[in-house]
Amino acid sequence: MEIKTDDYRLWYENETSTLNCQGSLRLNGMDEYDPIIQLLESAIEQEPETMILNLKGLEFLNSSGINVLSKFVIKVRQKRNVNLIVKGSKNLLWQGKSLKNLQRLMPSLKLEWE
Repeated sequence: MEIKTDDYRLWYENETSTLNCQGSLRLNGMDEYDPIIQLLESAIEQEPETMILNLKGLEFLNSSGINVLSKFVIKVRQKRNVNLIVKGSKNLLWQGKSLKNLQRLMPSLKLEWE
């Protein structure tokens, strides 16, 4: 599963249950995020024991994108049998505050910083 444009790339690796995000997500509104939402939901349906959300290469995410990530974390939390690890970069300012807020939605979420 992969979505690739000039601005961003998202792909899911079945072998490692890793969802990778790179580039800059500045889409306008939730309608433009629909393909990304479908990719995220398809990854959740795999129900891996542990899922990794690798955001280290995601340089920018607008408020609509943060909303999509929040809903994704809530859906993972509802599965109850899926552990979530989020990998972020200390070099990207938006990630510090936003990723910590995801832990409020899912206290068992593990944050790993690079």
